Amino acid sequence: MIERLVDTHIHVWNFDQAEYPWLKGDTSILNRTYDLAELEPQRIKAGVTTGILVQAANNPEDTNWMLETAKTQDWIKGIVGWLPLKDPQATARTLEQQYRPAGLLKGVRHLIHDERDPRWLLQDTVLESLGLLAAMDIPYDLVGILPAHIETALRVAEKWPALRMVFDHLNQPPIGRLDKDWQHLMITAAAHPNFYVKISGLGTAARKGHDWTAGDLEPCIEFALHYFGEDRCFCGGDWPVADLAGSYESTWTTYRTLIGKYLDQNGQAKLYHTNATRFYNLPI
Repeated sequence: MIERLVDTHIHVWNFDQAEYPWLKGDTSILNRTYDLAELEPQRIKAGVTTGILVQAANNPEDTNWMLETAKTQDWIKGIVGWLPLKDPQATARTLEQQYRPAGLLKGVRHLIHDERDPRWLLQDTVLESLGLLAAMDIPYDLVGILPAHIETALRVAEKWPALRMVFDHLNQPPIGRLDKDWQHLMITAAAHPNFYVKISGLGTAARKGHDWTAGDLEPCIEFALHYFGEDRCFCGGDWPVADLAGSYESTWTTYRTLIGKYLDQNGQAKLYHTNATRFYNLPI
């Protein structure tokens, strides 16, 4: 019986509070406001006890809305927010005056996969801001989709080896096909002790709608556990995006079934709460 289960990847968005450019013109189920109360029945069924909200727009309004939401939900223990990384002075000021005092900012993310240049993080000003995060022990979420995003992350690690980074959704693994570039780059990243992987978003990455199976996802989870080990992996449900490929409850059931094939209870506890608690500096 799992007593603690941390979901490190939950989204909320509210069109009255912030703008979400990537949803403009979207015709899927995602193009509407999503409130956390809507997730509650499925959260209870899935056994999730702790949650982290993750940014969905490169603007302060989205982060502020997550903070307001987190304050009303005891089970939400932090957020992964957005900062103006291209402006190091503004980044430092926002951290010190607004986000750090509140105590809920546990990580930072920018939608790098929406930027034209996959090397966006390598701009001098952005690198300076990432150095601030490293100095403050604030981790960074990498939402990459291309091998070039992994290459960029490796360059960042060379510049700031103390910065802890996690590949959201395993950087979109090539589910169902062999991709030597992805494998080689992820193996290279795994050799760096401050790179982690988030087992999340794999149902949508399968690109089969609701027709994916546990067998489709298993090679990716086995890969993550083999190369990153049980100490540098943790999980996320990716609600509501994951609803494009199935229910929140079924996503967690699949992850737990597959992880249970490879890890004993101690190892499973690491993936379900210990690693996430350590990575995001969550209250125990």
